[in-house]
Amino acid sequence: MSDYTELDRKQDVHILHSMGYAQELERRMSSFSNFAVSFSIICILSGGINSLAQATSGAGGAAIGIGWPLGCFISLVFAVAMAQISSAYPTAGGLYHWGSILGNRFTGWLTAWFNLLGLVTVLGAINVGTYYFFMGSFGTTYLGLTDTITVRIVFLVIITGAQALVNHMGIGLTAKLTDFSGYLIFATAIALAVVCLLAAPSYEFGRLFTFANYSGEAGGNVWPSNSGVWVFLLGLLLPIYTITGYDASAHTSEETVKAAHSVPRGMVSSVLWSALFGYIMLCAFVLMLPNMDDAAKQGWNVFFWAMDSQVNPIVKDIIYLAIFVSQWLCGLATVTSVSRMIFAFSRDGGLPASKALSKVSPQYRTPVAAIWTGSILSVLFVWGSSLVTIGETPVYTIVVSCTVIFLFFSFAIPITLGLFAWGTSKWDKMGPWNLGEGVFKLFAVLTIIAMVLIFILGIQPPNEWALYITVGFLVVTGIVWFGFESRRFKGPPIGAEVAKRQAEIAAAEAAVGESGER
Repeated sequence: MSDYTELDRKQDVHILHSMGYAQELERRMSSFSNFAVSFSIICILSGGINSLAQATSGAGGAAIGIGWPLGCFISLVFAVAMAQISSAYPTAGGLYHWGSILGNRFTGWLTAWFNLLGLVTVLGAINVGTYYFFMGSFGTTYLGLTDTITVRIVFLVIITGAQALVNHMGIGLTAKLTDFSGYLIFATAIALAVVCLLAAPSYEFGRLFTFANYSGEAGGNVWPSNSGVWVFLLGLLLPIYTITGYDASAHTSEETVKAAHSVPRGMVSSVLWSALFGYIMLCAFVLMLPNMDDAAKQGWNVFFWAMDSQVNPIVKDIIYLAIFVSQWLCGLATVTSVSRMIFAFSRDGGLPASKALSKVSPQYRTPVAAIWTGSILSVLFVWGSSLVTIGETPVYTIVVSCTVIFLFFSFAIPITLGLFAWGTSKWDKMGPWNLGEGVFKLFAVLTIIAMVLIFILGIQPPNEWALYITVGFLVVTGIVWFGFESRRFKGPPIGAEVAKRQAEIAAAEAAVGESGER
């Protein structure tokens, strides 16, 4: 980062001070690192593989050839609109601040809870996906492991604990590993695409644009029987659920150099590159399948079935190892994102034990309590939800569907507020990454439309209980807000409150050895 001058550093710190916060975290992340942390969480080798059956057991080849770019565009709509806001307000826990500044205390608090619950449970979902990939690739075949709740939780404790430990030890080490993750995902996606194309019995490109209906038994009951149009729409959940997590670029704003420039670029470019490389990889995989009908019947096992039948065992295991490492690094980056959200919300008193959760280690310059709390909660979520089923569907599966809805809600709230706040006293100064009023408002309107679509798709069978859980959560949050938080929670500093915090800012920076602007 030789191009990061003293003037740049002062400008970054000045922006942070102007929002009422101290430079407690350490700015060690380059522009590429900010991109890599979001790219690592998106991780096309995680969601793109573990959720593949949503497409292959739905509308077949067209769910990839046509559905993937369409679903990626939906995610891009959110990312572009968020990038505009992030350039103006580059802080950790960005979404929470945007919701507060562009709206009010309640909208900020609601955004924080949507985002926080989404991040904690998605961390659990990512690491469970890693567990099932490990079991399918190495655990059962080589180690003779059987999938039980005990084995699952022990595995999660080990890998999540390792991810938390790396994050504990400083953003420098975390950034190096997520940088490596970015290159590894690129290389592995291309390697997998090449292997698939070499193993393909023929190149039936037409199958990428051929619609089928594999709902019900024809698709291993991944989706209940439905119309062809509806099954195609449900298949959009593969790219939409995979291409998320780019809010990590915003959450690491206070650790990124030239944040007002780097964060929006990292957010948008992580979506674009994931969409491109994911498309190449998944199209190659579809071309490798010996028969679409047989592939659809495999349901959730389609990836391992195809690799076992078509790819050389040694090559296959090398690819599996690279995918497993990428998935672990995906979880590592997610711990970073979760902990910064907990830290940011806590420093404004938004959580129980906020004083402890917002404390930054002077030695490592990381929010240690927030890191371990988020990691422990994600494991407890998996453990508790794995023990209960509703009908034949595990509560875990239903809640994961809910939490992706929660994440997108947390994206949509500040974007919608920005639609109405543009040019008012709440948002009269844009950052250097500026789309212009017309383009931003277009993307904001598209975000609202996309949010409605995601919500409708996310509550369809077998996850229809997601509707009741989401509504229940909204009712509970309303009771908590009006019963307790509306009187207690002050929100982030705005206006005169920022000036009052200057002495606290100086003390907080001195405590961690930061010189600040001075």
